[in-house]
Amino acid sequence: MMTSAENDLLCRVVGDAPMGKLMRQHWTPVCLTEEVREPDGAPVKARVYGEDLVVFRDSDGKVGVLDEKCPHRRVSLVYGRNEEGGLRCLYHGWKMDTSGNVLEMVSEPASSGFAEKVKHKAYPVKEWGGFVWAWFGAADAAPEFVPPPWAPTADVRVSIAKVILPCNWAQILEGAIDSAHSSSLHSSDMVPARVEGAKATDHSWLRPSTDKAPRMQVQRGGYGFRYAAIRRPIKDAATHEYIRSTVFVAPFSVLIPPNNLYNVANVNVPLDDVHTAFYFMAWGHPSKTPETATWRAFLRQTVGIDLDEHYHPLRTEGNRFWQDRQAMKAGNFTGITGFPNQDVAMWLTMGPIADRTNDRLGASDLAVVEFRKQMLEAVRAVDAGQPAIGTGGNAIPASVCAYQAVIPKTVDWRAHEVRYMWLEGSEHPSEMEPSYSVESQ
Repeated sequence: MMTSAENDLLCRVVGDAPMGKLMRQHWTPVCLTEEVREPDGAPVKARVYGEDLVVFRDSDGKVGVLDEKCPHRRVSLVYGRNEEGGLRCLYHGWKMDTSGNVLEMVSEPASSGFAEKVKHKAYPVKEWGGFVWAWFGAADAAPEFVPPPWAPTADVRVSIAKVILPCNWAQILEGAIDSAHSSSLHSSDMVPARVEGAKATDHSWLRPSTDKAPRMQVQRGGYGFRYAAIRRPIKDAATHEYIRSTVFVAPFSVLIPPNNLYNVANVNVPLDDVHTAFYFMAWGHPSKTPETATWRAFLRQTVGIDLDEHYHPLRTEGNRFWQDRQAMKAGNFTGITGFPNQDVAMWLTMGPIADRTNDRLGASDLAVVEFRKQMLEAVRAVDAGQPAIGTGGNAIPASVCAYQAVIPKTVDWRAHEVRYMWLEGSEHPSEMEPSYSVESQ
């Protein structure tokens, strides 16, 4: 159980909030690359840590992430003209480049030299893994961008579903690291079967266990932690255990156990204290990982069908998340299609910020307890002037990845040798020189 003050410390990121200070020591996804694919295309409005932003790709293909409000009279640049190497405000024609330099002030005398005296707020930018990333910490302290564990090289396919949710980031992340709930909430989509390990079909994910009460064990690291949900397998239950090992990568990412074809991960970016960009990724070998449209259709997260044009879900508490009670009577556990939508229903009904002061946690909540404990320790450390969790020498090692396997009871899950899912017989990206095709400023 947490106090109200601890809950605020864990959840709040806006302004001078300590958790926001911690998160700003990490490169952060701002939007999808596809949202600003076209040079001189329409600017995109974004929001991260309570800061309103505009994202655009200039004539040369360089991406800029700027303060949304023009430095002149603070009108929105989202409606500006993206042309000839910069973003021009509609109000008085001031034009800024991707670095925040004011290129033109058509409303001012050319002889005034005013343009050279004004610098608009711009953030260091990287493109990688289907995202536009930005650095929101001290401008002169931006570290070299290191690819995340779910996009280790440019050879990996990353397919991303994006949803903007009206709730706090921490309750979403706690859902991602809660292995126990999948045996109930997702039981109609993650179906027990007599298989050797988790397998993906066009309609569901099969898993080799009917055990709904996993035993939990945690191993902490400087990057976060990994844990095992240990279940009784359908086959060879006397001699083997089914392990699902999930990895929490601080501050806001989760590596989820893969199936037999591709890997799975999610990132939960706080837009502010009560809104989150939830990104759910399939990643791996291009021949085995579903393409983006297929992935979004599988998850029921397609714009125009499941989401509006701004990635807000059409399923809401107001329409009961399109729950089908007749389907429930026929055997479907939740009556909600698309297993992320089942999660969303749970997260949103907790309220904008979950009240953890009245939780009653059990043995199956070990990973949730560890997340809260570790992140409260980490945020207090940053507030005391120490480096943020998962930075520098505490970045996640390449050898740490999520996995699922049926292994002998005599084998410790921590020592079980694993690599992320890749096409058998192909050169594994972990054995290749990284290909850093990133744009930077």
